Amino acid sequence: MDDWNEIKTAAALARRGTIAAAADDLGVHRATVNRHVEHLERLLGVKLFQRHHRGMTPTELGRKLLRIADATNAQLGELVREAKGQSDELVGDFTVTSVDVLSPIVLPHIRQFQRLHPKLSVRYVSSDAVLRLSYGEADIAFRIGSEPSDPDNVVLPFHEVRMGVYASKTYIDAHGLPDLDGDLEGHRFVGPDQDAPLAPFVNWARANFPTEKTTFRSSSVALMWLAVTDGVGVGFLPERIALSDRSLIEIIAPRDEWSDPTWTVTHVDLYRSHKVQAFLDVLRSKPSGAKSRAKKKATAKKKRKAKAHMTLIPKGSHFS
Repeated sequence: MDDWNEIKTAAALARRGTIAAAADDLGVHRATVNRHVEHLERLLGVKLFQRHHRGMTPTELGRKLLRIADATNAQLGELVREAKGQSDELVGDFTVTSVDVLSPIVLPHIRQFQRLHPKLSVRYVSSDAVLRLSYGEADIAFRIGSEPSDPDNVVLPFHEVRMGVYASKTYIDAHGLPDLDGDLEGHRFVGPDQDAPLAPFVNWARANFPTEKTTFRSSSVALMWLAVTDGVGVGFLPERIALSDRSLIEIIAPRDEWSDPTWTVTHVDLYRSHKVQAFLDVLRSKPSGAKSRAKKKATAKKKRKAKAHMTLIPKGSHFS
């Protein structure tokens, strides 16, 4: 396939949906759009578009071609900027994806990234669906759990999500501190339903939270976290979120067995791009004052624990 213009034409048609709109975008005649698309379809031996009275809808292969064309165009743009010596100023779009539970951890890094590169527009796809980096669906992906093994991707360790059991002051004011080794009458727990992901802390909650006291269940980990912070019941939260919120009281300290590693993933073809490297630089850097904030958070944590008059859970108890 020698003519890049034909791929650009098909991509424009997939993006706009009509021959007239694609022709206007490209500055060519409608007949040129038709000719380019028909040539590609003959070459590939498959239909790239479904024709209907409203215009053209790309087939699955047509959508793949659009993603490949967009990724290739972005890489060509990177090459042009580097050749012109303008690559220090990052512009255009940058797509990040993760499952929703990682968004509170990822967002501060995106904020810092945009502060350093204000002309960049970031699209954050928060979804359980895994976007395909090889098709240019995202520049950077954050994954949780076991290390991704796709040989076409560059995988870097990002952060360990440490989980503990917490309750909000709103909940404690209404129900008191739970005595996890005693009577739990009047207490409520936030737990997973049968469709929740198989995370270590989810499995522990299923096995150890009293079934009759688990009065709020969800398949969404992020929604469970929100329910705990909102005072719905006692449940799991990431330590990082709990330390940043003075209204949360630690009930059971984070344990290694509840932790999950997270990973930064990018396609090998994008890894050296200036946008990806600039974003990775932000992930590697520590914000100014990070050490002092961490020290303050640790002190605040000790004060909250002391204020809560928590009792250590005896070994061998239901929650040990």
